[in-house]
Amino acid sequence: MASIKVPPLGESIVEATVSRWLKKEGDTVVAGETLVELDTDKITVEVPALEGGVLSKRLKQEGDTVAVGDAIGEIGAGSGAAAGAAAPAAAPQTGIANAADSQSPPQAPANVPAVQAPPAKAPGGDAKSSPAARRLADEAGIDIGNVSGTGRGGVVSKPDVVAAVGAQGAPKPAAAPAPAAAPAAPKPAPAQSGERETREKMTTRRKRIAENLLHSQQSTAHLTTFNEIDMTAVSALRERLKERIEKTKGVKLSFMPFFAKAACIALEDYPVVNSQIDGDSIVYRHYVNLGIAVASDAGLVVPNIKDADSKSLLDIGREIGTVAKRARDGKLTMDDLTGGTFTITNGGVFGSLVSTPIINYPQVGILGLHKIQDRPVAIDGKVEIRPMMYIALSYDHRIIDGQQAVLFLVRIKELMEDPAAMLVV
Repeated sequence: MASIKVPPLGESIVEATVSRWLKKEGDTVVAGETLVELDTDKITVEVPALEGGVLSKRLKQEGDTVAVGDAIGEIGAGSGAAAGAAAPAAAPQTGIANAADSQSPPQAPANVPAVQAPPAKAPGGDAKSSPAARRLADEAGIDIGNVSGTGRGGVVSKPDVVAAVGAQGAPKPAAAPAPAAAPAAPKPAPAQSGERETREKMTTRRKRIAENLLHSQQSTAHLTTFNEIDMTAVSALRERLKERIEKTKGVKLSFMPFFAKAACIALEDYPVVNSQIDGDSIVYRHYVNLGIAVASDAGLVVPNIKDADSKSLLDIGREIGTVAKRARDGKLTMDDLTGGTFTITNGGVFGSLVSTPIINYPQVGILGLHKIQDRPVAIDGKVEIRPMMYIALSYDHRIIDGQQAVLFLVRIKELMEDPAAMLVV
């Protein structure tokens, strides 16, 4: 009898929530096959079987809180080795996963395609799926958008993909392409008929996000100052270069790299915005680990670009694209999420016109970007329509004075309205 124990979860993480069991009691397991997903406050950890056999007992149920080293299940002797041909072995992975309640075994009878033919979906559409499911689908060369999800809210889980892989030998009807829908926010479990309310337990990550935001508000002298930027010059530069940059450098030139580079320059001019309070001391950082807030189905995460101040604008753009993809694919590491010194968050991608972002404690400043909107402005005594963006700096007033905060935003404004200046500083 072998115990399934909670593995080390990463720096400063001591507990997790059992998010989803992929095996039922009595199921055959293979060494290396994922048994259960644990949801932490930062990442989701997939716990593999260290040896083959039969899952004899699940000691912890979905939703239970567990600590590092806790026994959560037991594997008994059985035909685990014989199942190797039927279930693909998976190496332990960490990442942010969509929660799903499916507990279907990974093998499907031969008649599954005739009974559970997937509905027509656009390739790469908005079907929700777990990282393990996407990874297996990529390896098998099948479109995750054409796999029916049996998890909560239609989430596609790994067993769903395994069943689809087993059904590949059967002929499939051609699916008519459907227009891709815009990304939707995660929805709660559907209400039963006649119910006026539903209750859903917070995940470990959501609880920790709530705790951190509340702690930030209670532990800092929180204040926000605003400015606005005429995006005409940087928009024209981006429009002129983006196609060539993507072809020659492989980087999609969004506005974020420009703001990131401008922030690094402004932080060098006003280092207190990149500092941290430690007891009765102020720690000044002579480097910038730039956090970029990324929204995912599992919640907000803030991976950071290490030593962004020493990188070129294109290098920053490349790394932002890389960490953002890892965040959405559930493949972030603890190193991605720790060590940040300053954060940028962009509510404009969702249509936000103005907001007051909350400081990512223990940092002392966060820059908020917003929607670009055509507005009438006075230029040389004339009214012109220009693409304008409001920007916001939330800061800890204990160590950052209003003058420094305002001048920091003014420096960002100067650089963005004259982007060529970033090349000579």
